[in-house]
Amino acid sequence: MWRPLAEAARELIDLCVMSDVDEDEVRAARADVEAAVARLRKVRRTQTLGQQHLTGGRRRPWGNPVIGLRNPIAPPLQVSTDPSGRAATEFHCGPAYEGPPGLVHGGVVSLLLDQLLGHAVGAAGRPGMTGTLTIVYRQGTPLGDLRAEAWIDREDGIKTWAKARMIGPDGVTAEAEGVFILPRAIRERSPSSPTGHIG
Repeated sequence: MWRPLAEAARELIDLCVMSDVDEDEVRAARADVEAAVARLRKVRRTQTLGQQHLTGGRRRPWGNPVIGLRNPIAPPLQVSTDPSGRAATEFHCGPAYEGPPGLVHGGVVSLLLDQLLGHAVGAAGRPGMTGTLTIVYRQGTPLGDLRAEAWIDREDGIKTWAKARMIGPDGVTAEAEGVFILPRAIRERSPSSPTGHIG
């Protein structure tokens, strides 16, 4: 039910950037959007989807700005992982993500790579919060179809180092390295390990 709505809203965002209809059509579309907003505003949750997850729900990824099925600003990425600590995804960045002309905004590139790094460390049983994130931009990342991949580089106690890269039609456009810290709650569930290593 929510996925088709988010997909329609995602297309609406794209068309807000790209449509070239006349003023009458814009005014009519605004009225339609305002009517939809009024419908959805009738019942509003008191917690975000992430907060609900913490209290027993299972919907945390739904609102995520990178992979969230209910979040129309998410591309969204569909990430494949394996237990060795690798993650990969193929996706599309349209005009809504443009920074320099024809290129994905550098902050969006950073956001996407951070998410993918998190998938890699989580896949290996070492979920973590980003401690540091370093991005090296090799060339502009063009709008359109892209690929990204991430992998674990090394581990030390509660820290995991992971690397990632964004790949466009002309090769690698950006590289990232992140240090991920095993959350205290997970460390406390593993009292037999002084470092909290659960991998």
